Amino acid sequence: MSQFATSSPSALPLAAELDRQLRGASPAAVIAAALKTVGREQLALVSSFGTESAALLKVMADVDPAIPVIFLDTGWLFEETLAYRDTLIATLGLRDVRSIKPLEETLSREDPDRDLWFSDPDACCRIRKVEPLARALKPFSAWINGRKRFQGGARAEIPVVEEDGARLKFNPFADVSREEINAIYARAKLPQHPLVASGFLSVGCMPCSSRTTEGEDERAGRWRGQAKTECGIHTMKIS
Repeated sequence: MSQFATSSPSALPLAAELDRQLRGASPAAVIAAALKTVGREQLALVSSFGTESAALLKVMADVDPAIPVIFLDTGWLFEETLAYRDTLIATLGLRDVRSIKPLEETLSREDPDRDLWFSDPDACCRIRKVEPLARALKPFSAWINGRKRFQGGARAEIPVVEEDGARLKFNPFADVSREEINAIYARAKLPQHPLVASGFLSVGCMPCSSRTTEGEDERAGRWRGQAKTECGIHTMKIS
């Protein structure tokens, strides 16, 4: 019997114990452990289909391409990101990608003029990312994301497994390097996000993403000129 035996949502193993067991494990081993811990019906991977997303999606697809993938379509994404999502679905054979949008009534009430990103970017992220993700994750007891320690800031100390309210949150790429990600792209001949060639090292919503210059941190182009560095889905408890 596996040490990661499937658990019901009410009897999940402790995140700290899983983190201890999986410290130093490969990304594929972390995803496989997540799958064994809760089962496919209770596990989701959340992806932005951004500039480094293909690496995590490739590793996941090699473990089980039918793991549900949640994609937050905020209404402010680049057309290139939407096209990249479709390219990766076809390239990797992803079987269950769910595009989640903000509620229309919420947008009409809180952002009728579509300028909330400028006046209150935290509120914009809340209604377009945090709340839709909370809704999308309701059926699941664990989720996977692609944050890496080398991205710095609040991400520099992330564990491999952590608690997210009532859920487990797996960070299989926590300890990978940029070179290892580049190697995954090279080995699998993965397509790059179309905006990488024009200087975008990190891509989110159009109004809050900009090109980076040589020597800048890869996320320097996100919310440029503001103290904000995260959209909120990784700094607030989702459940």
